[in-house]
Amino acid sequence: MVVPKLVFISNTTELGTVYCKKELEEISEVCKKNNLLLYIDGARLGQAMKSYVNDVTLADIAKFADAFYIGGTKNGAMIGEAVVITNPALKPYFRHNMKQKGALLAKGRVIGIQFNKLFENKLYYKLATHANNMAMSLAHGIDDAGYKFLAPPESNQIFPIFPNKLIDKLSKNFEFYVWSKYLKNTSVVRLVCSWATKEETINSFLKSI
Repeated sequence: MVVPKLVFISNTTELGTVYCKKELEEISEVCKKNNLLLYIDGARLGQAMKSYVNDVTLADIAKFADAFYIGGTKNGAMIGEAVVITNPALKPYFRHNMKQKGALLAKGRVIGIQFNKLFENKLYYKLATHANNMAMSLAHGIDDAGYKFLAPPESNQIFPIFPNKLIDKLSKNFEFYVWSKYLKNTSVVRLVCSWATKEETINSFLKSI
């Protein structure tokens, strides 16, 4: 086998749950003891930071991770993610590596401009909060209707368990992903709310349920 060198986690996770500070601290300690790098996929970092269960700051993320990225594409940006390298050993020649792999864009500053705007007046967090709030409204309505979840709703991704007959009916008017089969005649679906999700869309979905 190859020699492990890096631990890769996502926050939020693929199930929409959020790492707490204690968990990240413990993962970081294990990595340091075993000479491993810790990389955090932050595609939905904004939603993680604004989750009602979150107790982590950006400073904490920078402290625990050797590198992470602040997701832009899934939180209002047209394209791009902002890579943050905190481990000094990873910084030398990073731009050369980018160019070698075809990731150094001639007009890359255009992508950077988006992040300047996203972090003005806390817009980045406002957009993430809206996505989370819409998902929580959706989750509360689904819970009130008597349906369970694969994982506790903590961010803008929720995973309710629906009867297959209901899924078939909903799919005629709404687009979503069937995550996996569950028990007999039921499946888990993945519902994602974004910075642009409208309240009337949530109400329409809940009315259909």
